[in-house]
Amino acid sequence: HVQLVESGGGSVQTGGSLRLSCSAIGEGFGRYCMAWFRQAPRKDREGIAVIDKDDRTNYADSVTGRFTISRDDAKNAVYLQMNNLKPEDTAMYYCAADFCDRADFGYWGQGTQVTVS
Repeated sequence: HVQLVESGGGSVQTGGSLRLSCSAIGEGFGRYCMAWFRQAPRKDREGIAVIDKDDRTNYADSVTGRFTISRDDAKNAVYLQMNNLKPEDTAMYYCAADFCDRADFGYWGQGTQVTVS
């Protein structure tokens, strides 16, 4: 069982950058797949980046080339570096975790808001 706490959201102008952090409290962090999701008002939740326990990554087409997910198992943390932000990136961003063989993520943070204008 883990608890996830996101931070780093805020308001930024188009073309700017933000770095989101997700800190995990609990055991077994290094065994989990970690992911970032986002949800904009009146839109479905979108998975945008995932990293497995071997640091393999995958990205949604909408963020490929602009966002980078990384993890630091020594700090029980996962990060999302977001560059060249666009207004359509405005959303609540959520960190998620679970074992990589699970069909869905069972642990979620409370979210951090990103607004691009």
